[in-house]
Amino acid sequence: MSFIGTYTEHFQSYRHDVSEKARQYACGLMQAGSRKNMDRMAEVVPESKSRNLQQFLTHSKWNHRDVIDHVAQDADRLLGDERNACFLIDESGFAKQGKMSVGVSRQWLGRLGKVDNGQVAVFGALANGQYVAPVDVRLYLPEKWANDRERCKRACVPEDERKFRTKIELALEMVRHAREKGLRYGWVGADAGYGKGPGFCLALEEMGETLVVDVHSDFHVYLKDPKPYLPEKAGNSGRPFTKYQSDQKSIEVLDLVNSLPARSWKTMTLRKTTRGVLRVRICRLKVYVWDGETQRVSCWDLIVTKSLGSNPDMKISLTNAPEGTHLKRLGWMQRQRYWVERAFEDAKSECGMADYQVRKWSAWHHHMALVMMAMLFMLSERIHHKEAYPLLSCSD
Repeated sequence: MSFIGTYTEHFQSYRHDVSEKARQYACGLMQAGSRKNMDRMAEVVPESKSRNLQQFLTHSKWNHRDVIDHVAQDADRLLGDERNACFLIDESGFAKQGKMSVGVSRQWLGRLGKVDNGQVAVFGALANGQYVAPVDVRLYLPEKWANDRERCKRACVPEDERKFRTKIELALEMVRHAREKGLRYGWVGADAGYGKGPGFCLALEEMGETLVVDVHSDFHVYLKDPKPYLPEKAGNSGRPFTKYQSDQKSIEVLDLVNSLPARSWKTMTLRKTTRGVLRVRICRLKVYVWDGETQRVSCWDLIVTKSLGSNPDMKISLTNAPEGTHLKRLGWMQRQRYWVERAFEDAKSECGMADYQVRKWSAWHHHMALVMMAMLFMLSERIHHKEAYPLLSCSD
């Protein structure tokens, strides 16, 4: 696999050359059966041994960040586009038993749809049309982990990582890093987990990013500028007011959507899907967003799409896309998140993303870096053969 050979520089700069073990591990991720642990890899990859692969993942000193950044640069050459590509934020949970694996805790695991014991990571993916490549990852450390220095030490968490950061903070770190590395994309997208409050969207706008972020149905917006102000004191005594107020009433977005007349909606075809075309009813409404803490108010578009078909769904998003952006394009941008969900299904079913058996910080990140490398190889093959084999899948 000549593709993997382009990454050998990252595995040769230390006392031991581990590039062959990296090749074996990456090949194992793509060739082992439904359960891609190291025993299964050793069965299908010639001259590999389960114990040696475990030692490579846990004890070798190569830098996972260098490999991930290399993947990101190669993905940008394949998919980067300042108009039609996007940088998508998506988190993924990994059910794990025990208490020793780094970051493991009882927390919400989206794939299981419940709170359970496991690890959660926030990923950044570069997407262009139906093609998606994971290009960054941050492991989420719950507060009780970040505040337990002895536990972090046992899991070999680096000193500068032993601090609590919210998933939103991790996501913003990845957006900044993507721009620093020169990745080309037109907007940042995320699901409602990151749009549950205005903070993430406001931070993206402050960074100069175009955003298309889903919000929950109970998210509050204003139909008129709330014009926040600090009340004046009635007299000379007492402290001055520090909490901003508004005379405007906010409204939940679901109530707003339900109140819209039929003429507000248009029916459009957004794109092709694996099951035909995606047809939606779509509307756009100018709204004001205020965090309730400062004087800052943002005037954005609320984009709502309702899919048509046997299993309809509704998505509500906020966007600061430039004035004059066509409604159909806004709907297309909103619905691009579908492809990153498909990409993570492939990562778990075809590249063993969730099949790791490691406990320590570096081993977890080594695994994820190699999964991203394997995913990029599969993507490059699909793009290379798209004319001859347009339906080529990861498993193919």
